[in-house]
Amino acid sequence: MNRDFWRDKRVFLTGHTGFKGSWLALWLAQLGATVWGYAFEAPDHPSLWEQAAVDDVIRSTFGDVRDYESLAGEVFRFEPDIVFHLAAQSLVLRSYEDPLETYTTNVIGTANLLQAVRSLSRRCAVVNVTTDKVYENRGWVWGYRENDRLGGRDPYSSSKACAELVARAFRESFFVTDGEATSQIGP
Repeated sequence: MNRDFWRDKRVFLTGHTGFKGSWLALWLAQLGATVWGYAFEAPDHPSLWEQAAVDDVIRSTFGDVRDYESLAGEVFRFEPDIVFHLAAQSLVLRSYEDPLETYTTNVIGTANLLQAVRSLSRRCAVVNVTTDKVYENRGWVWGYRENDRLGGRDPYSSSKACAELVARAFRESFFVTDGEATSQIGP
């Protein structure tokens, strides 16, 4: 890990109150990054977020990634160099109970974040964190690879596969790689 790379980087982190997001926030802050988190309040009590006092080392905004205006306002205000998108409805059983919440959070939330980043006046990198559940379950005993077929038989897995497709569409339609847009849409 190159500490110099992270020093003074402006990192916007969605889902910073969850288990992985809390650890990532602490780690990035320790490396010298300026971290701004955007998420719901910690989902469990006690939570790692509370017990590790993450709020003492980063700036936090509590909000919903499905609310474009609020999310975009925070992204624009912070002007990040790097975005880590971890915010999600990540519980498989809950996805059966409320599939619309799962799809709107995981798919529309991802599109909202990417649209906000797209609207920034400066470039920034985005890391969209999903899950191995995005791959079609073929019952293999080995791990899935990034070139395996996307799928999902339950709302959670399907919604995360959709989030992968949204990220790919934004990347190929609007974001620059290797000096050129990978496809041209519009003017």
